[in-house]
Amino acid sequence: MISRRPVLLAALGLLASLAVPFVSPARADTGAEASAFVTHLADGAMQAMVGKGVSDQERASRFRTLFTTDVDLADIGRRVLGRYWRQANPDQQKEFLQLFEDVVVLTWSTRFKDYGGDLHHVITGTIDDGDRGVTVSSRVDRERQAPVNLQWRLKRTEGGFRVVDLIVEGTSMAVTYQSEYASVIRASGDRIDGLLSALRAKVAELRTPPAP
Repeated sequence: MISRRPVLLAALGLLASLAVPFVSPARADTGAEASAFVTHLADGAMQAMVGKGVSDQERASRFRTLFTTDVDLADIGRRVLGRYWRQANPDQQKEFLQLFEDVVVLTWSTRFKDYGGDLHHVITGTIDDGDRGVTVSSRVDRERQAPVNLQWRLKRTEGGFRVVDLIVEGTSMAVTYQSEYASVIRASGDRIDGLLSALRAKVAELRTPPAP
């Protein structure tokens, strides 16, 4: 009589192997590539913003290069304006995207220019969202200050990944701007020109050197 024990053990072994979560090489590669992309972008941004002996103009120029290369400005701009994007004509859309770029670049390139401590960026996880892209979680450790938790929402393109949103401590950059700009448009009688005028004033303010 043939013992059934080896067959039973083999079957149990097969079931056990099937119970182990399977991570496809493609998904593993995507996570690694997304992490590398975010690491490169974050390190470059921190160097541009925190570097010593760099003029405000040069710092803004460096950050603008990073921002326009690795961030999908058009995608974010459409989401920030929401239904108002469809109401805007092509010239208004073009001007909005340029002003929005100026606001983000001038705001973030100068916010940390006087920070003297060390910054250390650490990737803490990735989630493959399928067709929606990849979300990379990370943390910025700061000397004598609480760390900052980030989530980078990326989309895949033929040329690689691009950022479509940045979530800082649970607050979405795109959603925040969307709420602020929608309020300005409503206060202007639902006119896009009201927002454009406000953004022109904001950019002029950001470009004005602080009083000595």
